[in-house]
Amino acid sequence: MELNAMTIDVENIDINVDLYCTLYSPYFRSPPVFLQNYVEDGLGVWWRQVEVHEEKTHSKVKDHHCNIIQSLFDLIIAFIEDMLSSIGNRIFSFIYSFVEKKKIPPATNPLLKESAVALAEKIRTQKVTAEDVVKAFIERTKEVNPIVNALIDERFEDAIKEAKEVDELIRSGSMSAEEIKIKKPLLGVPFTAKEEISAKGSSWTLGLISRKGRRATEDATILQGLKNSGAILIGLTNIPEFCCWVETRNLLFGQTSNPYNTNRSVGGSSGGEACLISCCGSPIGLGSDFGGSIRIPASCCGVYGHKLSGGLINTKGMLYRDGTESEPTLLTSGTLTKYAVDLKPSSTAVILPEKLPLLQLDLEVDIKKLKFYYVLDPKIKHVTRVDKQIRDGLKKLVTVIADTNEGGIPPQEANIPSLKNVTSLYLYWAVKEDIDLSSLLTDGKGSVNLFAEFPKKVFGLSNYTLASLLMLVNLKFSSPSESWAVETTEKLKKELMKYLDDGGVLLFPGSPTTAPYHYQPFIRMFDFSYFSLSNIFQLPVTQVPIGIANNGLPMGIQVIAAPNQDRLCFAVAEYIESLIGGWVPPFSQ
Repeated sequence: MELNAMTIDVENIDINVDLYCTLYSPYFRSPPVFLQNYVEDGLGVWWRQVEVHEEKTHSKVKDHHCNIIQSLFDLIIAFIEDMLSSIGNRIFSFIYSFVEKKKIPPATNPLLKESAVALAEKIRTQKVTAEDVVKAFIERTKEVNPIVNALIDERFEDAIKEAKEVDELIRSGSMSAEEIKIKKPLLGVPFTAKEEISAKGSSWTLGLISRKGRRATEDATILQGLKNSGAILIGLTNIPEFCCWVETRNLLFGQTSNPYNTNRSVGGSSGGEACLISCCGSPIGLGSDFGGSIRIPASCCGVYGHKLSGGLINTKGMLYRDGTESEPTLLTSGTLTKYAVDLKPSSTAVILPEKLPLLQLDLEVDIKKLKFYYVLDPKIKHVTRVDKQIRDGLKKLVTVIADTNEGGIPPQEANIPSLKNVTSLYLYWAVKEDIDLSSLLTDGKGSVNLFAEFPKKVFGLSNYTLASLLMLVNLKFSSPSESWAVETTEKLKKELMKYLDDGGVLLFPGSPTTAPYHYQPFIRMFDFSYFSLSNIFQLPVTQVPIGIANNGLPMGIQVIAAPNQDRLCFAVAEYIESLIGGWVPPFSQ
């Protein structure tokens, strides 16, 4: 069994050298055998410090013995978690070796591989009709959806009718191409939205049996924003039950499969969006993000996904929200696209008009003056460690930036020790949202009885997914103490903002691995922690594809900036795309 090595951060390690010398050096003249092949040079450096400090007295024993025990305990737990993850990966690999992988057919219509920006330009200059564009994506969706199960409700006829109206408007000459570009920059471009976002007349079940057949009576504010930009809704995509899992599966519409390998997950909760976009079934996807719900699927499906800064949208029509909830909140919105250039116009459309001046989106970003920082391995507790291929991909990107950004500031590695606590901090702040998930899963018709539902689940009689039941357990029992959480959050904020407050951007791992097998996240429950950091602090962040791994699945990283500095994320995403490429089709071209 091959295990990932664990790197020890010598500067921030909790094990006290003086104490170890006093208590244990008479017994251990070298690292314990079970650790020798597991840890990298960091522990070796620390061990040499032990030898240097062997003259230390016994006086500090009582003050520091707890730190030793805790640190060794954390090390052992991390070793066990890595071992179980490795075993689990082999088991799932073996199981799915007997399951046939379905292939995505090539996208033969060239319009399908155009950016939304290019499509909008061609439509308003009458090089192509909106009707032809909309029909092309509808036909593509019909072609791929039986394979991946991404779209769960369509409005094809209405979309074609709206496209014809767009063409009539353009032919009338009542607005020039320049006027259209300013007032309706996405005129005639089709888009899809996750089913959690209300669209008048369309399915709005949230993946719950308790809401089966429910249809929305009005558009969500963010969806109306995209419509106001001229974009045309063609359908709604699949989500996990109540959007509370990192896979896209529910008891109403089933499971969505990854276009690169249908035995793999598309992530969640905007999984249907990321999948359909990567398949060329939609040029723009409207999502939401509470703890990685845009970026996890974008990572799994090799597309771009942007989570807006906090406080920029009205949440009316998203899940149970009516738009009057108090701020701040972990929840925000954003879009998913195949091309980095589409992030800015599509994201702008969902932002409240009065908030746009805060962002200065039209202000040009000088890449040469931008400070790049990066983290190769955040060392977050209780998560899968970042895969070597992804770390190497990030290293390669950092090298390319340093080599090509002549005259610019070389990227620097960031040291953020408190990242290890992200999982616990996120669970604390998620509970603070005052979400009664137990009631919401029943659509307000009672509460979920965990003692009754788990036995029913064993016999296939429960109306809830296992993911939702486990989420209820996590929210009920996993929240840390308030004093620790508040203090640690402030500490992490200071460490993080030291790099972002000066106009810097942080290149940060996204998913620690490529897309997992279906159901595999149940043994990697906290891997979402790589994404939840930016939700805790309401930071803007873009998921950026950085290539294809040896297993044929996409790899990606996150670009994080300070609050309201979304324009830096957009600019860096386009810059990276120009350096190493971006979306790679999940089909033969």
